[in-house]
Amino acid sequence: MEQVDVVVIGAGAAGMFCAAQAGQGGCRVLLLDNGKKTGRKILMSGGGRCNFTNLYAEPAAYLSENPHFCKSALARYTQWDFIDMVNRYNIAWHEKTLGQLFCDDSAQQIVAMLDKECEAGNVGVRLRSEITDVQKTEEGFIINVNGSTVSTHSLVVASGGLSMPGLGASPFGYRLAEQFDLKVLPTRAGLVPFTLHKPLLEHLQTLSGVSVPAVLTAEDGTVFRESILFTHRGLSGPAVLQLSSYWQPGEFVSVNLLPDVDLAAFLNTQRNEHPNQSLKNTLAMQLPKRLVECLQTLGQLPDVTLRQLNVPQQAALVEQLQNWQVQPNGTEGYRTAEVTLGGVDTKELSSKTMAAAKVPGLYFIGEVVDVTGWLGGYNFQWAWSSAWACAQDLVARSFAVNQS
Repeated sequence: MEQVDVVVIGAGAAGMFCAAQAGQGGCRVLLLDNGKKTGRKILMSGGGRCNFTNLYAEPAAYLSENPHFCKSALARYTQWDFIDMVNRYNIAWHEKTLGQLFCDDSAQQIVAMLDKECEAGNVGVRLRSEITDVQKTEEGFIINVNGSTVSTHSLVVASGGLSMPGLGASPFGYRLAEQFDLKVLPTRAGLVPFTLHKPLLEHLQTLSGVSVPAVLTAEDGTVFRESILFTHRGLSGPAVLQLSSYWQPGEFVSVNLLPDVDLAAFLNTQRNEHPNQSLKNTLAMQLPKRLVECLQTLGQLPDVTLRQLNVPQQAALVEQLQNWQVQPNGTEGYRTAEVTLGGVDTKELSSKTMAAAKVPGLYFIGEVVDVTGWLGGYNFQWAWSSAWACAQDLVARSFAVNQS
């Protein structure tokens, strides 16, 4: 039977980085993945350029039942540490907006860097690996993979969530946690577009491809100020993806389509200067023409000149454009979601090492854990930070086991 110090399940961001760090620390590491190549989700992230971290990564940008859980790992391995590694590999990068860092060239550079880091740690990488059984032993774990068995002191689960099943996502990590009596919190799609009810959707479909800056507010008071994108299925764009993580089915979302305009004052000024100008043409000075025309067909825009626009109509219009109440009928689900909310309950894990308190030698890192970041590189940073924290303990544990 093959014997190693550490088996890492999942060759994504967290798994590759953890395997590399543990290997470089002296552990014999085997990295397993069910896919044909490493880092599949990394390759398509950030439009193929990988938004690998965020300059403003901090605990407040993460959702979890325990918002304090992520603090230790994020403090011990920061965005600056990862940027240092990217710089060591001479990977050119740039800040896009809001602290989001992207490769100038390609996400392939990040995967190649992680592959090289794994090589430096003599990590054994086995792709197309199907794990059929995991059993606890006194010494650690025995894993059945592709018909043969591997014995390991430590087992790291970095198998990700349910997002993007086309890239190999599966509930494997949650099932394994449950096998060892660890609590798994309910999961749902996060950072995902909204779908809309038929009547509204039929009107808005003409806007497919139109993007506008907006401020979105969830019923719990969470606010995001970025652009929204109208699609043939509903609403997308950064502000929508961000807010989707805070939205519950049945709730309304407040949309301010003119966040930087005092609309009442603007209309009053225009009325004084151009009383015979149509309301439609006036609003087209601030909003895309297609959006204004759509609002008119929805019956939300009176077909009048500014002179004819009365006080109640103007008040209703301001409310409509700056506090538009939209009730999504759902999200596009895991198929297009960037992340999975929920997962392995952080109460079961050490925030310092990611180790399961009930099961010595078992660790959970990355997206499989109930820690979900905002859009913009935050989830990659959680992958790097949780992986690093775990690897430090793997090295210490391996040293202690080998000494005894």
